[in-house]
Amino acid sequence: MSDKKKNFKLPKGVETPSRFRNTIGKYTIKRSSACISCGLCAELCPYGVHQRYDNYSNPIRPKDHKCIGFKCKENDFFCVDRCPQQALTLRLNPILDTMGDYRWPAEMLLAHFEMAETGDLPKVDLEYDLGNSGGGFDKIRFKTADPKNYIDISDEDIDTSVNLNKTGDGRPEIVISIPCYGGGMSYGSTALSVMTGRARAAERLNTLTCTGEGGYPSELVPYKDHVITQVATGLFAVREETIQYAPVVEFKYAQGAKPGLGGHLLGEKVTPEVAAMRETVVGSSLFSPFPFHSVYSVEDHKKHVDWMKRISPRILVSVKVSTPTDVDMVAVGAYYAGAHIIHIDGSYGGTGAAPDIAKKNIAMPIEYAIPKVHKFLLEEGARDKICLIASGGIRNAMDVAKAIALGADGVVIGTAEIVALECIRCTNCESGRGCARGIATTDPELSKMTTEEWNEQRIVNMYLAWRKQWCGILRSFGMKSIKELVGRTDLLVHLDYLDEDERVKYQPAPQKKMII
Repeated sequence: MSDKKKNFKLPKGVETPSRFRNTIGKYTIKRSSACISCGLCAELCPYGVHQRYDNYSNPIRPKDHKCIGFKCKENDFFCVDRCPQQALTLRLNPILDTMGDYRWPAEMLLAHFEMAETGDLPKVDLEYDLGNSGGGFDKIRFKTADPKNYIDISDEDIDTSVNLNKTGDGRPEIVISIPCYGGGMSYGSTALSVMTGRARAAERLNTLTCTGEGGYPSELVPYKDHVITQVATGLFAVREETIQYAPVVEFKYAQGAKPGLGGHLLGEKVTPEVAAMRETVVGSSLFSPFPFHSVYSVEDHKKHVDWMKRISPRILVSVKVSTPTDVDMVAVGAYYAGAHIIHIDGSYGGTGAAPDIAKKNIAMPIEYAIPKVHKFLLEEGARDKICLIASGGIRNAMDVAKAIALGADGVVIGTAEIVALECIRCTNCESGRGCARGIATTDPELSKMTTEEWNEQRIVNMYLAWRKQWCGILRSFGMKSIKELVGRTDLLVHLDYLDEDERVKYQPAPQKKMII
């Protein structure tokens, strides 16, 4: 590892507001016609909800998303009570009832919007650690830490890095500074500005992002030391030079959202640029085969690994697989084939483009797969010689920490990065013009809705906020490094295995609906 990476310092968060005029918030503040524009609310509010400019006498529409809501009533500066004309009304935003889903409820989306804007944890009382799925990570909790274990050290003194090469084979020891890297989103599945923004963010954070199976656009070359080249079954635009660019090559044998099915890109998204990159026909739907028809055994897989290592002496090899019941045997096979990273992808992952018949119905949930693989690698004496990376429905900083405590070294993040760019989970990802936010699109006009600079900073901000949570968890358990958390299942509880009284301790407090 170079001195530059040894001395790497994480960047600072930079305020990066929404692209849209009216940002969605948990609360709404309405100003009635009784307002006399006295400016007291703007003077009182420390959160920037109310603003006015000296050369503009009328009040500006409140920035609702900054409002901390009904708990502000406890403060002397509560605008609703202090308004001399009683012109202000506070209530829950009814739009929340129309947003999100069980895994990504509205409050989790809004919290990620806020973290991506500020680089800090939300000040608004949003539930961003748990969803409403009724299972998965939503049923797993960290135990209450013993206060005696708490260590008072700064975030800067806590190590959140992950070594991707544990084999000692003489290839580079690539160390990423956060326990996450970006999952594959192919050229053609997202706007080019999203791909480049993710790559720029990976460089800023000293981590990685992945091309997906759609090829390697030239715009990524300046960030090549932080871009994984994915080799999937369709072999779209896989070339020696793009393999030689990469610090890591990822073989995608399967993904958790659609095991037994190859990748697919519907014709509406196959523009002339995408067709040229993938060497195919404009407007023609593209389906990758399943599986690699050259791989039917560990020995065949080893030929793949050796092939990549021969092309580039500096790359590490990652193997991405779904989570069948024998995923532990698959992981050991990848280890013996010479892979550096085994990337297991559980059933909750995937985009809005994954087929409904496959999504969430086939592969093993990742929270079951991680400890299964971790334990088997320990028994085989291989756990400290291969990096175990997990993905598939890991939505937030707390999910990351839970995955690591279950046995993973780190995780791959896909959807959360897109949510940082204000994805609202409409699930129209497969349509060329279906993405209302200009993210999962190849349409040239919609693609202009974001810039790579804005995308970069929003993703950087989100991860900086996540890191604050990881540092808080580690401090509370007396740990100085994220590596100490790996496999610490003794720090976790599952609600299904607690009696009623114990379960209550781990439930979030119910929130009341109010209008003031």
